[in-house]
Amino acid sequence: MNTGNKIHQQAILRTQWFVLIFIIFYSVGIAGLSINFTRELFIGLVPLALLLGFVVLLLFHEGEFSAKTIIAFTLVWLISFLVEAAGVATGKIFGFYQYGETLGIKLLETPLIIGINWLFLVYVTASIASHFKMNGFVAAVFASGLMVFYDIVLEQLATILGMWSWQNNLIPLQNYVAWFILSLAFQLLFQWLKIETKNKIAPWLFGLQFLFFLILYFIFN
Repeated sequence: MNTGNKIHQQAILRTQWFVLIFIIFYSVGIAGLSINFTRELFIGLVPLALLLGFVVLLLFHEGEFSAKTIIAFTLVWLISFLVEAAGVATGKIFGFYQYGETLGIKLLETPLIIGINWLFLVYVTASIASHFKMNGFVAAVFASGLMVFYDIVLEQLATILGMWSWQNNLIPLQNYVAWFILSLAFQLLFQWLKIETKNKIAPWLFGLQFLFFLILYFIFN
């Protein structure tokens, strides 16, 4: 086996091991959240779970962490955080909602980790879209659609997990429209700056996280 094939096989094996670890990780999370006795403990671990997924995603990033990439990542984190903060303060972007305590430290009544979650989702959906033969704008629309689809499921659990809550417990259509528009803007930003999103574990992380919330939805409903 030549050096190139050996490195490729090692990369595949490394990905498989991390996927297995995350399958176990999310399975334990589902069990812990399903049991009343351990639910509060596992809800408190949600921010750590989000950070863990983001760190592993970065470890599998196959492009260079160039100045352009760092600027793009920073812009997505900062803009998404500021938009969320404006949304909480005014109710004019996503609708009227407020964050709970689950997602950790807040600034302007908005968890700092929310920007990381936006960056995670923009990156993984862009990575998934890159696997298909689509032109730039279509790929951006497809990736943004994946983000909205993810949000539709997550919204059904957000209040139960103490992430955020909506006025009168009603999720407005405005929320999903705003999600799509902001997602599309970030996808186009990545394309404009030619940000590399080739990442072997990205589709797995998105799929497992989506499945995690989907299973919890059926458990709690």
